[in-house]
Amino acid sequence: QLQAFGGGLVQAGDSLRLSCAASGRTLSNYDMGWFRQAPGKVREFVAGIRWSGRSGSVIVYSDSVKGRFTISRDNAKNTVYLQVNSLKPEDTAVYYCAARDALSWVTAAQAMDAAKYDHWGQGTLVTVSS
Repeated sequence: QLQAFGGGLVQAGDSLRLSCAASGRTLSNYDMGWFRQAPGKVREFVAGIRWSGRSGSVIVYSDSVKGRFTISRDNAKNTVYLQVNSLKPEDTAVYYCAARDALSWVTAAQAMDAAKYDHWGQGTLVTVSS
């Protein structure tokens, strides 16, 4: 089971670190992603991370967060993080972490496909005031 936490009410320009912890699963065995869903909007991809062997991880971001958000994983802590900086009011959403089979995407478009993620956690709400 996945659980996202670390959200909160912040002001524009602030930062947060969201965490995704797992129980009963070893996250290093999965490709991981972060998604978000704003009120009245469809769920959208935020960031994805895939292990790629000796060269480390392959990471993909949506254009709307590139340069502001950073996804990372700490296998020793069985946790995936999303560092969110320079927050904007339009970043307000419930943020979800999700897991899919390891090495299951090659292209960015594949990484963004929510239907391919098999395991979802409860989200954490991020509210950004202007």
